[in-house]
Order: sequence, then structure tokens, then C-alpha cells
Amino acid sequence: MFTRLAKAATLFVGTLALASCGINSVPAAEENAKAKWADVEAAFQERANLLPNLQEIVMSSAEEERETLQGVIEARASATRPEIQVDTDDLNDPAAMQQYQAAQNEFGSALSRLLVSVEAYPELRSQDNFGRFMTQLEGSENRVRVAIRDYNEAVRQYNTTIRTFPDTIGANIIHGAEPMVPYEAATEGAEVAPELDMRSE
Repeated sequence: MFTRLAKAATLFVGTLALASCGINSVPAAEENAKAKWADVEAAFQERANLLPNLQEIVMSSAEEERETLQGVIEARASATRPEIQVDTDDLNDPAAMQQYQAAQNEFGSALSRLLVSVEAYPELRSQDNFGRFMTQLEGSENRVRVAIRDYNEAVRQYNTTIRTFPDTIGANIIHGAEPMVPYEAATEGAEVAPELDMRSE
């Protein structure tokens, strides 16, 4: 009788010890991923905030570029709508992430189309304002890329933690953890920053 109780107690203590591994590691990994998502949002917001500078530059160019600019303005408005923003509680919702990614990719594509159009004007490219804008945009696109990479790595670590023994015990029993969704480009090559050619022809 005593031996059976001792074995049961040992098994119970052992199980608790294994489960306790996930008590701290799962929330820590989750909070890290949420923090990295905040960096992604900040990087995209920084890119969106550059649009007024580009708007000022392009308004002095040809009508065709102004029409293309209107497309960029509309894509930016779509990408920053409150209803498509992803809250940290929605990081495990593939549909919400896909909607957010699609809006950001649409904004990036519209911006790239405008830049290609504007680059056709050597006199515009030589303006100080345009040169400063291109430098700011290049830095912004690099920060977006780094923030996405860091977020995806944090998601990978979190998803691995909740699926790996013994953390999976605590993740499933105590936390009810669900996998988070990494940020993926909606179109091939969309994760690459636009190529900015500052050379004059």
C-alpha cells in the first residue's frame, strides 16, 4: 500500500515538474512574439507616414503620376483602416493576418508602381526633396523587412515551445496555447524592399 502511494506521489510530482517547464516559458515566448508584432506594426506605420512627403513631390509632376499617386493614397487608407489591424489577441487568426498582409502588400505595390513612374523624370530625381524621400523610404523598407523577420522568428520559437515536450504539457493544460501565424508575403517577392535606383540616366 505504502509503495503504491509512494509511486503515485512520485509520478504526480514528476508530472508537475515536467508541466512547470511550460508555466514560464510559454507566456515568455508569447509576450516576445507580441512585442515583435508591435515592431512590425510600427514599421508599417512609419512607411505609411512617409506618404505626405511623396505626395508633395509628385503633385508638381505630370497628370499621369498624380493619378498613380491617388492609387497609393487609396491603398494607404485601406492598409491603415482600424478594422483590418491585427490585435495581439488575433495573432493566431490566419484570416485576420491574411487580410492585414494583403492590405500592406497592396500599399507596397502601389507605392512601387508610383516610384517606377516617377523615376522616369531625371529632373524630379535630381530634386533634394526626392532624394531625401528615397533615402527615408529605403530605410523604412529595411526596417519593415527586419521587423517581419524578427516577428517570424519569435513566432517560430513560440510555436516550437508549445509543441515541444515538456513545455507542451503546460502550454495545453494550463495556458490553452494555440499556434501563432507568421507574417507571409501574399505575393512572391513582396517581402523584398523595392529597388531604389538613385542614378541619373
